[in-house]
Amino acid sequence: MNISNFRIDLHSHSTYSDGVLRPDKLVRRAAQCGVSVLALTDHDETGGLAEARGLAAEVGVELINGVEISVTWYGQTLHVVGLHIDPAHAELASGLENLREGRRGRAKQIAGELDKAGVEGSLEGARAHVTNPELVGRTHFARFLAERGYARDVQGVFKKFLVNGKPGHVPHLWAGLEQAVGWIRASGGMAVLAHPGRYKLEEPQRCALLAAFRDAGGEAIEVVTGSHRPDQFQSYARYAQRYGLLASTGSDFHSPGESYRDLGDLPDLPGGCTPVWTAW
Repeated sequence: MNISNFRIDLHSHSTYSDGVLRPDKLVRRAAQCGVSVLALTDHDETGGLAEARGLAAEVGVELINGVEISVTWYGQTLHVVGLHIDPAHAELASGLENLREGRRGRAKQIAGELDKAGVEGSLEGARAHVTNPELVGRTHFARFLAERGYARDVQGVFKKFLVNGKPGHVPHLWAGLEQAVGWIRASGGMAVLAHPGRYKLEEPQRCALLAAFRDAGGEAIEVVTGSHRPDQFQSYARYAQRYGLLASTGSDFHSPGESYRDLGDLPDLPGGCTPVWTAW
């Protein structure tokens, strides 16, 4: 795949998970932002891909079938992006359905915890921000809480309510790391560890994670991402080289008002690392 002079974004979300734009509007925005190659990577869900593909060819965007799978690794919640997946593959589809079922149960638990903290009506409030009833996630609760003035914005809500040790935090057991990578590879896709700099890990744990991911069949990590600080780009380029992993790039776009970076608003990958698209 020759993508010289192309703007590429391999991590984005639509209303099928916790983005605010429908898949077709996401693709249109990507085109307006100059994105030539876009992966739609909704959380544990591939239902938006067909809708996105319907417009992608019309506006000149190459759409890559993607997904972002929720993973539990030694008590830590991680995300693994699958690129070039087959969304109809039975093993992948079944695994994602099980995760969505878990999400439905977790949403009720989060609402219960928020009730205890004096926040009433949160489940109904979160659902008001949902287009896909299959996926009520923490971001939907955060939007409801921000709307009600519990914090200035969605990021503030997360810090105050939805992270470990705060009201509304509910631990959950997601897919195993090897399991998630296995689903992606079985469907013909490539597994990418999403925003590794976002996980609260000490250096030995981080190295253990990267080695475990590689040994499970993972092929790339996100180096340049909206979830990394600029000073982390070089750092994760070096990790990619050290562990023999390819380098990916993605905005992790959810909405114009909430995301740190717009679609395609990404610097080039640092020198010395090998872009993930060289394997396509």
